[in-house]
Amino acid sequence: MKSPSRRLAIAAAASVAALASFSLPLHAQTQTLAPADGPRNAAEDLSIRPFRANIPEAAIADMRQRIAAARWPDRETVNDRSQGVQLAGFQQLVRYWGTDYDWRKAEARLNAYPQFVTRIDGLDIHFIHVRSRHPNAMPLIVTHGWPGSVFEQLKIIGPLTDPTAYGGRAEDAFDVVIPSMPGYGFSGKPTGTGWGPERMAGAWDVLMKRLGYDHYVAQGGDWGSVVAQAQGRQAPRGLLGIHVNMPATVPASIAKALKAGEPAPAGLSAKEKAAYESMNRLYTRGGGYAGIMVTRPQTLGYSLSDSPVGQAAFFYDKFADWTYSGGVPERTLSRDEMLDDITLYWLTNTATSASQLYWENNNNNFNVVEQRTREIKVPVGVTVFPGEIYQAPQSWAKKAYPRLTYFNEVDKGGHFAAWEEPQLFAQELRAAFKSLR
Repeated sequence: MKSPSRRLAIAAAASVAALASFSLPLHAQTQTLAPADGPRNAAEDLSIRPFRANIPEAAIADMRQRIAAARWPDRETVNDRSQGVQLAGFQQLVRYWGTDYDWRKAEARLNAYPQFVTRIDGLDIHFIHVRSRHPNAMPLIVTHGWPGSVFEQLKIIGPLTDPTAYGGRAEDAFDVVIPSMPGYGFSGKPTGTGWGPERMAGAWDVLMKRLGYDHYVAQGGDWGSVVAQAQGRQAPRGLLGIHVNMPATVPASIAKALKAGEPAPAGLSAKEKAAYESMNRLYTRGGGYAGIMVTRPQTLGYSLSDSPVGQAAFFYDKFADWTYSGGVPERTLSRDEMLDDITLYWLTNTATSASQLYWENNNNNFNVVEQRTREIKVPVGVTVFPGEIYQAPQSWAKKAYPRLTYFNEVDKGGHFAAWEEPQLFAQELRAAFKSLR
């Protein structure tokens, strides 16, 4: 889609202004805390700077102009989702986005929580940090995934930090740290290679110790689960345990059969066969999004960075696939919730930098061999949600994680579990980490 020169000028000005808005005012007070193990770079700035989201109005206006000028494809030739996002329903969402959606309300939701930026290993890391009012709260770092963001975790902050207000006990409380992964949201974008899950895991340990925590636990779903597992393999001093809601439990023999396109091997239990069929659907019908990001994130990025409607369709397809909603994500997430996340990617122009994480990692995130799960040295908790990409069988989980200390199957929620079922998600974390307090 070609844009008029005037709109390009507005967009360029908005980009410059947006970059400036992510910086903190010179008078902002900073807090300097040395990490327990010392910084990776002795000359690195260790300050922790307050942050508030404040996107320039010009950038929002440019987004709306691009939405209004969208050129639409013809309608799909089927009456289901087998060809992807269906035109009629998606047009309704996009028209709402371009007219009635209010990004300032999303900013207010973010800015209602304490946010900060600190530089780790040469990159600015944005994070939310909420301390519990209850004494002896357990420090917890939670990592989001793709196409998610810190918006995924906002609804779990209350139940985790103030459990007595949500049916829990004071002794269940957590201090919560929610970082934006490098290349996502308001964190810095890597300008070179190397920012994969292992490096993030190391950075998260620096972050937690820079915040003054000498012990903590970690949680993650989607990419967050890959990062949490890397944290468990590294097992830095003070990491007590991890919990994941997208575990890597697929045995090597099963992964080999899936790769070869073979039918489910004989001798599988009912749950193991169901897991096999779910993974087979992902690899044969649902994995195109990952295939292009693993191999050509830059090529994809030209479309995602130029068309808000194109970016929204790419993300909405996964909301439909992965929520526990029968393919209608609005049953689980509100329009505004989905658009908060989509708009964050657009206004920060991070769809390409986020995609590059797939290229960096380039392995099977469900495979026990490629995720080296047997090398995890800390206790592991797993919660299986019914709308997850696959429902990990307990038989596989026990073999995958030698230090599995918690396993539970719940009856609602999907891939975006913290977003979809925040109260249930918080209950699972309380239970999973109870023995580590």
